[in-house]
Amino acid sequence: MSPAGGVPVGETGMAGAGLDPESIPPEERARLPKPPERGPIGSTLIAIRDGNALTTILAVVIALVVGAILIAATNPTVQSTAGYFFARPTDMLSAIWACVSGSYLALFQGGVYDFSQANPLVALQSLGHSIGFATPLIAAGLGIAVAFRSGVFNIGGQGQVLMGAAFAGYVGFTWDGPPIITLIVAVLFGLLGGGLLAGLVGVLKARTGANEVIVTIMLNYVVYYLLDFALQTPLLQDPKSVNPISPPENANAIFFNVLPAEYHVNIGFVLAIAATFACSWLLSRSSIGFKMRAVGENARAARVAGIEVDRVFTAAMVISGVLVGFAGVYQVLGTTTTGFTSGVDAGIGFNAITVALLGRSRPWGVFWAGILFGVFQAGGYTMQAAQNVDINAVQVVQSVIVLFIAAPPLVRWIFRLPQPKGVVA
Repeated sequence: MSPAGGVPVGETGMAGAGLDPESIPPEERARLPKPPERGPIGSTLIAIRDGNALTTILAVVIALVVGAILIAATNPTVQSTAGYFFARPTDMLSAIWACVSGSYLALFQGGVYDFSQANPLVALQSLGHSIGFATPLIAAGLGIAVAFRSGVFNIGGQGQVLMGAAFAGYVGFTWDGPPIITLIVAVLFGLLGGGLLAGLVGVLKARTGANEVIVTIMLNYVVYYLLDFALQTPLLQDPKSVNPISPPENANAIFFNVLPAEYHVNIGFVLAIAATFACSWLLSRSSIGFKMRAVGENARAARVAGIEVDRVFTAAMVISGVLVGFAGVYQVLGTTTTGFTSGVDAGIGFNAITVALLGRSRPWGVFWAGILFGVFQAGGYTMQAAQNVDINAVQVVQSVIVLFIAAPPLVRWIFRLPQPKGVVA
């Protein structure tokens, strides 16, 4: 019943590895190592990861309801009709319906399908914009998810995005080689940047027992200020500008479009889909993926089973950093191709944590969570322009989604759902 050496790995580790603990004889199960104590952060993230899909969907529904309340409460027409609600209640109710339905309709038009356009191909440009916003979130979310599944909490997405952007951007504006070769080299250097930074954290955790949460958060600041400094030196600063901005990328290093330019979908999205397939295979089919899942469920039991936990931690962080670094690559080679600044991460590093949690740290869950957040971002601007709704309302909806995902018992209580068997509350 053990993956290596004939030694049982513990009930939690067996379940996480896809094995059924109930198939173990009771006398053998009694001798299995007990799962280690987890801190509050670890316990919360594990609970989020192990929740079911229904809870995620219902959390989105609740968030949309909360967003509707916020939109209605801040609408001037609703506020004015509230003053004579008891005299003519229908005025206020009509105003609420008009502002909420109009806002969410604008969100859909700006993020999915603009049905005001007669040409269906033109109408689908909205979805293309959403995909453009979603691509770096998918890549970075996959990286965070791989770390979470391995029992490592990578909170250093911002720093790894910046490292990936700096490495790829430097190659992109300093070397103008053959078209495809230049692009490949720039991408590889960006992946190297993210992998090196995250790998450093993995080595520190494996060799010294350093807390990866603290180390990754502190490295975010280190990398940010180093990049800000480098952008004011000849190393990265555009010699034609007095501002801390890099030179524009060479044409041969820019992601090429896979659809017409107005759709804003380039080869980066294809690579993000490939990364999703690769992560799915890695975690479910490969030997290292089995070890990652076993360590993520119960590191002590995995060590007893003969798995080299320290190496798994390091490998997980390197893979995580490579994926998060690709988000930085996308930013400089697919979005800000005219030059990047120290703000090139655009909050992707932290939003990726939200995407990973929403996707339950499952590759395809992360993919669709990234698409959802891309729709929110693209549609939010349309909602702001068409309905004069503050873009922060969309941010509130995203935050509330995570809030309720982090509290599955509350979601089940609201909808009177039973406790799923085997799910940690």
